[in-house]
Amino acid sequence: MTIILDGSSLTVEKVLQIARQGEKVELDPAALERIKTCRAMLERKIQAREIMYGVNTGIGEFSEVVLTDEQVKQFQKYLIYNHSAGIGEPAPPEYVRGAMTGRINVHAHGNSGCRPEITTTLVEMLNRGVTPVVCQKGSVGACGDLAPMSQIALLMLGEGEAFYHGERLPGAVAFERAGIPVPGLMARDGLAVINGSNLLTAMSALHLYDIERWLKQAEIACAMTLEALLANMKPYDVRLHQARGFPGAVRSCKAIMACIEGSDILKGSFKIKVQDAYSMRSSPQVIGAAHDAVAFARKQVEIELNGVGDNPIFFPEHDLTLTGANFQGSPVSLPMDMVGAAVTMISVLSERRLNRLLNPALSVGLPAFLTKGAGMFSGMMLSQYTADSLIVEQRILSAPASINSIPAAADQEDFVSMGMNTAIKNAQILDNAYGVLGIEFMAAAQALDLRDFQPGKGVQAAREVIRKYVAYLGEDRPLYPDHTNMKALVKSCEILETVEQVVGSLE
Repeated sequence: MTIILDGSSLTVEKVLQIARQGEKVELDPAALERIKTCRAMLERKIQAREIMYGVNTGIGEFSEVVLTDEQVKQFQKYLIYNHSAGIGEPAPPEYVRGAMTGRINVHAHGNSGCRPEITTTLVEMLNRGVTPVVCQKGSVGACGDLAPMSQIALLMLGEGEAFYHGERLPGAVAFERAGIPVPGLMARDGLAVINGSNLLTAMSALHLYDIERWLKQAEIACAMTLEALLANMKPYDVRLHQARGFPGAVRSCKAIMACIEGSDILKGSFKIKVQDAYSMRSSPQVIGAAHDAVAFARKQVEIELNGVGDNPIFFPEHDLTLTGANFQGSPVSLPMDMVGAAVTMISVLSERRLNRLLNPALSVGLPAFLTKGAGMFSGMMLSQYTADSLIVEQRILSAPASINSIPAAADQEDFVSMGMNTAIKNAQILDNAYGVLGIEFMAAAQALDLRDFQPGKGVQAAREVIRKYVAYLGEDRPLYPDHTNMKALVKSCEILETVEQVVGSLE
C-alpha cells in the first residue's frame, strides 16, 4: 500500500516499510500546495532583494557575505559541490532511502522554500529505485547531515552516483534509465535538500525497530536460562513490578512469564533457592529500563521525522523568514546514545546469565561448561570468550557521542551533535548484541537438553527453532559456525516470530 507523506504522520514503521521493504510513497496533494505557496513567497522576497541566509548570502562563517544576482544562480551548485565532502564506503541503501523519506516529509510542511520539482524528484527516486551513493561518514549532525545529504542533492544536478537495479551508476545515467528528469538547482533548492539531520534520524528509526525486536528476544533467552537454572520465579510476580511502577519492567515481567507458562518449574516440584543472583532475579527491572529508554527515543525520533528540520524556515502565513538551528541533531543523538548504552547493558546481563549456565559452581547441577565429557571436552567454555570480546567492544562504543562536539566553520558552528557518530556506533553495538544473545540462546538450549523436565511453551518453541540451526553439543567441534548461525538467527527474528505464534505478542 502506498504511504502518503504529509509532514505529520510518519512513524518508525513507515520508515521501515519505505526504506527497507521498498514501499511506494506519494506526496499529499495539500502538502504540494503548501510547497508551492512557500516557493512563491520566497521568489517575491528574492525579487525584493530581501537578505535571506543561504539564499542570497553565503553560509556558515560566510553568512554575512551578500551574493549578487548572478552568484545567487550559481551558489546552490557550488554549495552542494563543497559540501559533498564525506569519506569512505557507501551507507546501506536503506539508510539513504530513509533519509530521503524524512526530507520529503520536512518539505511537506511548506516551510522549506524549495521548488516543488525538488520534492517530487525525491519521491520519484524512491518509487523508481534510484538510491544515491552516500558516504556514511562525514556528518557532524548539525546544520543537518550536510555531507551525506549533499551526495543526494548532487543527483538533482545530474551528477553524483546512484545504485539502480543493483548497479552503481553515474547519477545522470541512473536518472535516464529510471525516466526521471534532472530538475537542476535554483535559489534555495540545494540547501533545502541538505539542511536537516535526516540521515542520522532515519538510521535511528531503523535501529529502534530492530532493537525493540532484539529486546523481546532478550526476554525469551532470559526465560530459557531461568528454566535451565531452576530459578525462583517469585521475582516474576507482576504485582512486584506494578508496585514500583515502571512500565518497562511490568511489560518485561509479563513477557518472560508468558514464555515460561506451562513449565514444570512452576509446579513447585524442584528445590529452588530462597533468592537468586541479580542476573536472574532483576532481569525485568534491567530489560524494562531498556524498554523505557527505547520508548523515549522513539518519541523523539518520530517528533523529528514529522518536524520542520531546516534553516532558514519560511512562514508564508506571516510573510516571514526565520533563521535558527532546527537542523541540530541533539534531540535525537542524546536519547539514541542512551539506547546504545541500554543495548550494551542488556548484553552484559545476558553474558552474566551465560556465566551461570557454564560455571559448575553456579549452574545448579549442570555439568561444567555444559559438556558431559569435561576434561577431554571443553564444551562451551570458549563461547563465553567470544561473548566477552563482543561486549568489550560494545562498552567502548557506548561512550556518548552527543557530548563530543568539536567546533567547526571558524567557530560559527561551535557546538554540533555528532549524532551521525551515535547512529554509526549503534549499528555496531546492535550487530554485536545479536552475537551475544545468540550465544546465550545456544547455551540455554544445551542446558535444557541436559535437564529432564517439561519447559514452558514459549521456551520449548524457542529451543525447537534453535535446534533447526545448531545441533546439541555432545562432543567438541569447531563452534564458530554455530556462533555465526546463531547470530544470524537472532537477527532474522525467527525465534521471536515462532514464540509469539505460540504465546501471543510479547508487547
